[in-house]
Amino acid sequence: MNTAVLTRSPRLRAFASLCKLRVNSLIVFTAMVGMLLAQPGLPPLARFLAASAGIGMVAFAAAAINCLVERTLDARMARTRSRPLPRGDIAPTEALSLAMVLGGSGLVVLHTWVNDLTLWLTLATFLGYAVIYTVVLKPATPMNIVIGGAAGAMPPLLGWTAMTGQVAPQAVVLFLIIFLWTPPHFWALCMARRDDYARAGFPMLPITHGIRYTCLQCLIYVALLSAASFLPVALNMAGVAYAGAATVLDAVFLLRFFRLWRDYSDAASWRLFRYSITYLGLLFAALFLDRLVTPWLPM
Repeated sequence: MNTAVLTRSPRLRAFASLCKLRVNSLIVFTAMVGMLLAQPGLPPLARFLAASAGIGMVAFAAAAINCLVERTLDARMARTRSRPLPRGDIAPTEALSLAMVLGGSGLVVLHTWVNDLTLWLTLATFLGYAVIYTVVLKPATPMNIVIGGAAGAMPPLLGWTAMTGQVAPQAVVLFLIIFLWTPPHFWALCMARRDDYARAGFPMLPITHGIRYTCLQCLIYVALLSAASFLPVALNMAGVAYAGAATVLDAVFLLRFFRLWRDYSDAASWRLFRYSITYLGLLFAALFLDRLVTPWLPM
């Protein structure tokens, strides 16, 4: 019995790797914060859990499709050649089956226990990432992440619609924050791993326009992000506690990108990529914690 479990566990880890659990855990977390901000009091537990599960399963399916489509290119990149599909640990048909089961199950959960607006928006998000971004934009244009980033920015809006059944200005603000965060987050990775992306043939901005131009674009986006991060305060979604946290997080983000623009190194860019993940997690955590201490005020 123990031998059988040990034999199966690498396969389970391989399937979990296809779902990009680390990245998608942040996606589901932002969706949960969207749910918590959408109405006074705590959200209905059953709908909260169903929406989290449904959005998460569709996100896992999109990640699996991304890995499936890019498996040949992933084999050329040091960062991704150890993924299950390039290594041959999982067959392409198995990856497709996993995506179909997860995606279909997630949509059924959203239809049955949440609402159809969230279902259709989640399906559009899946198509935006798995098809429009992965298949069309990523291999075609250096602005792929700017256009395709809309799909990655949807989760908190999905969380909002899951609780209210409608798209409100506050939900659009949460979408805007992640939309502006995505390019500098991804470009920091691209700069640090530009040789990998060049080998794979992806026309990423650091390859087509150079490091200094990319750093400048990142600075512009982070400046816009810093402004957008205070919109929740303007719309009465958050108060002083969140504003204080946002001020510190924005200042660190801006300062680090300014230093990178002045004196670039791959190591600093990689550290900035990792900080960008911390930034988004802490910003949304601050929204949630502020929500606990600040009365809910509708717009």
